[in-house]
Amino acid sequence: MTTPVVSRRWFLLAGLLLAGCQSEIPRETNPSGIAAPAHEPAAAAAPTGDTKRIVILTNGSSPFWDACGAGIGDANRELKLADAGYVGELARNDGTTQGQLDKLRQFAGQTDVVALGISVTDADNVAIAEELHKFRQKGVPVVTIDSDVDRGRFRDARHAFIGTDNLVGGRVLGQCAKGLRPDGGEYVTFVGLTGAQNAIERIGGFGEGAGDKFVSKDSMADQTDETKARDNVRNALGNHPQLNTLVGIWSYNAPAIVDVVRERKVRDRFTIVVFDAEPLTIQYMQDGDVDAMVVQDPYAMGYQGVRMLKALLQNDSATLNEMLPNYGQTDGDLFDTGLKVVVPNEQSPLKADQFTGNVQFMTLGAFQEWLAKYGLTGS
Repeated sequence: MTTPVVSRRWFLLAGLLLAGCQSEIPRETNPSGIAAPAHEPAAAAAPTGDTKRIVILTNGSSPFWDACGAGIGDANRELKLADAGYVGELARNDGTTQGQLDKLRQFAGQTDVVALGISVTDADNVAIAEELHKFRQKGVPVVTIDSDVDRGRFRDARHAFIGTDNLVGGRVLGQCAKGLRPDGGEYVTFVGLTGAQNAIERIGGFGEGAGDKFVSKDSMADQTDETKARDNVRNALGNHPQLNTLVGIWSYNAPAIVDVVRERKVRDRFTIVVFDAEPLTIQYMQDGDVDAMVVQDPYAMGYQGVRMLKALLQNDSATLNEMLPNYGQTDGDLFDTGLKVVVPNEQSPLKADQFTGNVQFMTLGAFQEWLAKYGLTGS
């Protein structure tokens, strides 16, 4: 790219950006970078003085976020944040939109919070979008991770989204159900918050991937209450006698599903396909109680979230151009951390050639080796 083109892009792209240095990251989470449009510089310079905080705020407190915290910790060390006067940290929400708003307003009053990542609880929530706009107006870079804002209404409330293409992820989970149960059937999806963008996209994608032979009977929300999550499974089994497929949309839904299926001793009646791989879900798959997991990479979400925010703070166009090579184009503000399809063993009816795109197919044993490589217990 010639210098004049880059110069024009600095003024045309609506990003917020503030400085850094490009560092190596684990191979699985680092896309190949190419020359790309530059991002708009910010008016504010990187802070000096006492340590400044790069905060990533979760939607809830599930063990899913443990791996994200591990990614943040590695980013702190490998990207040498302390040398630049920064520290990345994970802040856990209580699973409610009000809790997230309270934390956003708390952070807004703390001058040491200089960059923000957030897994948005409610994509359509105007108040959350307004709080994110306020951060950006103050020169604080914002990215969403794991769950985005409504891109049609609030896209400019953040610089970019980092995480799973949730519509694709839902389709992949639906393809798993279709491959495991080709004759189709009735299914219920279980999730924490039906208004979260990742929930909306995954549930919609699941129906697309599963195909016309599958019929949705309900989508049941539990407000991240694990007791209610189990009650929802019990109610679904009671309300829909022809139900044969149980779908976990958020990470803790998988253990809730298996616990109730075990309690009722009805494993033979159900295909169980789920998102994410909490430690208990991994054990349940090893025990034969989960048929397929579509696994995100919360480790990469944490690592790459800190990496992008540091680059925004330090006006590091090289890193930003690598991470978002098509910024300014349709969906050029989305950084995909990829998916894994995990099956119990090689005897699974699901095979690698059934999946395309940024999807890695592996057995549970191979997946556990991957976790051990990064010192993780789940993903």
